[in-house]
Order: sequence, then C-alpha cells, then structure tokens
Amino acid sequence: MRFRPIASLSVAAAAALLLAGCSGSPDQAQSPDAATQSPDAGQCQAPLADAPAPDGLTVSGDFQAKVDVTLPDAYAPTDLQRTTLIEGSGEQVQAGDVLKANFTLIDAASGEVQLQSIDSAPDGMDTLISSQQIFGASLQCATIGSRTVSSFPAGALGDGSPAFVLVADAIEELPTRAEGTEVAPVAGMPTVTFADDGAPTITVPSDPAPSETRIENLRRGDGDVVNPGDTVIVQYTGVLYDGGTVFDSSWQSGTPAQFSTTGVVPGFKKALEGQTVGSQVVAVIPAADGYGDQEAGSIPPNSTLVFVIDILGVQHAPEAAQ
Repeated sequence: MRFRPIASLSVAAAAALLLAGCSGSPDQAQSPDAATQSPDAGQCQAPLADAPAPDGLTVSGDFQAKVDVTLPDAYAPTDLQRTTLIEGSGEQVQAGDVLKANFTLIDAASGEVQLQSIDSAPDGMDTLISSQQIFGASLQCATIGSRTVSSFPAGALGDGSPAFVLVADAIEELPTRAEGTEVAPVAGMPTVTFADDGAPTITVPSDPAPSETRIENLRRGDGDVVNPGDTVIVQYTGVLYDGGTVFDSSWQSGTPAQFSTTGVVPGFKKALEGQTVGSQVVAVIPAADGYGDQEAGSIPPNSTLVFVIDILGVQHAPEAAQ
C-alpha cells in the first residue's frame, strides 16, 4: 500500500502537510470529491498489518496527553505495521468515520518529534478515517479509547520520504452530519429536505439564478471557526441550478470528504471560511465563482451551482493554529 505523499522537508513543512491530513487538495478544476474515499465493504479491513512492537520501542504518557516515545537503536522499519498499546472499549472505527484523535509523529532515523497534534488541537484533532491517509490508517478498525503505534518504512509516504513512527489515540467519534442549531430558511434560496441519515434533496427555485454568490445557513454550529487555508471534513451535495441535476455528492459516494479551503472553486471556499464546525450551509454559486466557461465533468460551461454542505471537522493550517 502506498499512502498519499508527504514531502521529506523541514519539520515545519512536514507539519504543514501532515496537518492537512495527507489528503492533498483537489484541483480547482475538479469537483471537491477528489479527496473522497469509499468505505471498506463487509468486515473491517485494517490497512496496516497487526504486529508486536519491535523490542526497544516504548511509549509512555497518559491517554489523550503528550507522550514520550523511545525507539530502538538504528530503528529502520521495513513493514507497514501497527501495534495496539491500549485496547479501547468503544465502537470499532470504520472507514468514513470522523474522530477526535491525538497524534505524535516521530522521525524514525533521528527520533525527533515531527508533529504533536495536541499542541494545536488540545481536545483532539478532527480526523477523517481513510486507509489512504496515515492518520486514518493508524486507527481504522481499532476501537474508540484505543492507542496504537504504527510504523511506516522509508518511501511509504512518498518517494524520498523518511521512515516514521506514529502514535495515535482514538478519543471520540464525531457526527457525520451537521447537528448545529436550525436556522430559518431564507426566501428565494433553494429549498432542502433531508433523508433520515441527513442526505439532502435540493429543489431549485424557478427564479433566475443570482449573479453573485449567495450563502445562507440552514444550521449554525458551535465548533471551531474555519479559517482561510484550513482543511475541512464535510458532507456535501452539488446540483445544477438549471434543472437541479445532482453532479456530485459525498452522500452518494458513501463517506465524507476532506480538502483544503484553498483547493476548491472560489464560491465553495466562500461557503466554508468563517463558518463553524456543526454548521450546514446552502450556497448558490454562479459560474464566475465556479468553473466559469470550462466544462468540469458533468458540469456544463457557464453553470450556476448549488451546494448543501455539512461542516463536520476542521484542521487548522499551521499559521492559524495557536
């Protein structure tokens, strides 16, 4: 298995990439589902092999707190593997789940800490569980309340990447739909109804499409604010204003999506930044803030788009984290 790459750069640069969840950013000419992964079918399939921790590798420190990691001399892991150090009593973590979790990333060669997520997210880092991301892979198929330690050989995170050791604490599971306070719908905006699982159905009004982006809340959450450049975890559905045809939906894909606010079209970016986790947003985005006169998949040129977005989590960009 090869994980989405992080560069073998300075500590600061590595931390910046890791805080983005190693998911990359979807190209602005693509729909935001570029980061979406489908959940594993049937029995939970852990992406990392279970194996005993190598002799000399120890982790000390309380659960949900900073840890100290001691590595064997000249440790150079050769296999993708994971050891469960604390067995939690909560639900099993599945692909597509969203968690609060703590992570400590260690350069295996130097033993230096590359990232302590507790520094920027004391209550736990919002994390999308995906086998294609090292954070998600370190906890997939574990249980809430568990601590794992995972090893990633050199090159596993991208050509030239060093070997890493990752300690992960699965703190709690988060909702996969927005649960903020309901806000009264605004006249003239698309109307939205919801299935039992939260998936939206969008009905577009018969009025002409607006010439400027319009953004309104359907729910207002009380979580962290999404700042420019942050990475968000969201559920969303997008339809064409002309005809109401669905062109993209994380609900249909079966798992939330994760991407940076700088990696999507301007109207989608405007719908995210300044919002709070737990919020649900409906956005009407004219072509100027969308894909312009370019065809994008099933989106015709000069299309006005409508999105309903549930904001489930945020990972703050390093410059925004205090």
